[in-house]
Amino acid sequence: MNKRNIIISCGAILLSLTGVWAQQPQPLRLTLDECREMALSHSEELQQADNALRQAELDQQIAKTAFLPDFDASAIGSYILPDIDMMGMKLRMRGTYMAGINLTQPIYAGGKIMTGNRLARIGKEAASEQLRMTRMDVIVEADNAYWSYIAVNRKVRMIESYQAQMDTLYRQTETALAAGMATENDLLRIEAKRTEIHYQLQKAQNGADLCRMSLCRIVGADFNTGIDPVDTVFTIQAPGTLSPELDARPELHLLEKQVVAGKEQVRMARADMLPVVGLSVGYSYYGNIKINGMADAGGTMVPYTQEFRDGLGLAMLSVKVPIFHWGENGKKVRKAQYELRNAELELQKNSRLLSIQVQQAIRNVQDGYGLVETAKKGLQQAEENLRVMHNRYAASMAPLTDLLDAQSGWKQAASNLIEAQAQYKIYETEYLRSTGMLE
Repeated sequence: MNKRNIIISCGAILLSLTGVWAQQPQPLRLTLDECREMALSHSEELQQADNALRQAELDQQIAKTAFLPDFDASAIGSYILPDIDMMGMKLRMRGTYMAGINLTQPIYAGGKIMTGNRLARIGKEAASEQLRMTRMDVIVEADNAYWSYIAVNRKVRMIESYQAQMDTLYRQTETALAAGMATENDLLRIEAKRTEIHYQLQKAQNGADLCRMSLCRIVGADFNTGIDPVDTVFTIQAPGTLSPELDARPELHLLEKQVVAGKEQVRMARADMLPVVGLSVGYSYYGNIKINGMADAGGTMVPYTQEFRDGLGLAMLSVKVPIFHWGENGKKVRKAQYELRNAELELQKNSRLLSIQVQQAIRNVQDGYGLVETAKKGLQQAEENLRVMHNRYAASMAPLTDLLDAQSGWKQAASNLIEAQAQYKIYETEYLRSTGMLE
């Protein structure tokens, strides 16, 4: 291959690599707040809840129109054959037309209009609470994924550090074996431990990649996008006084709305037992109705035609009073009352369950903080033990198994602290959601 072909081939390779690099998504640096914002903007569940709120707002606007009169216009055209015989005359309706407008105003509907408006308002408030609840669920999911990803990444780095320690020990033992100061069994023990660490590292890396893809799904990023968390420091503060109040919990508000709606449904059922009063006003214009016949004109019968074309006004007040329907309306009222009672029982039952959830969330935060403090002490002790064992092993005052045990204990203590810190942050978020304060 000549020099010119080599240059062309290298250029083609560089161009292809440039295209591959250009297709790789840029790493995404995310703070916790940015993660939440992206998750909220991407969540399909939140968009559906927002659409439900918009629908409830339209339902309320539709319910308000029941107070207003209805305007209707109509037009009728007909062509009737044959002509109608009317005592020797012919009624001709070929091309007859009628057009008019009508206004209908409900005056009293047994309270249904007012009740319907109240139900629409309750529906809107319930949809708003549902939106709040969905928003909190999305934030909780985002926080869990964010802190889990950070925890797994920290475990990966910790295992890599553990692996580096074991590699160093392996080289030192290998040198000592060559000098006759170590045994072949020591080297085999270290090699077995290195294999175990390599297995653990692969599992942790696979777990980190799964957590990254889960976080990409939540924030709406491509699954190949690298995630670079910014808030990697676990800030753990002692929990103060944690309130068990439920007043801001959207689930509680939804249950209360169900009870209020049940009361309105009882009123709606009773409205069927009350009279309905309505007023209708209209005006119609008709034309092209003809009568053909014979008329006496001085003893002579002559044919004649008369056309009818005129307008009519109409005003009508209607009253509808239910009298007897075989007890149907009364049964509807009792059915609505049972549904109301069920809603009240549901509120009573779930209020206790929500209180238990809050108490459990408070306990989790308190216990989580205690686990973090315990894990910190455990790591300090494991580090000190590892330092002592290193010195003793270097001075040939401790066997290799004691050093390996100390390293394994350090690794477990470090892992416990990472898990405790990440879980505490998740518990904090869950407590805020359980009290309705997660915004």
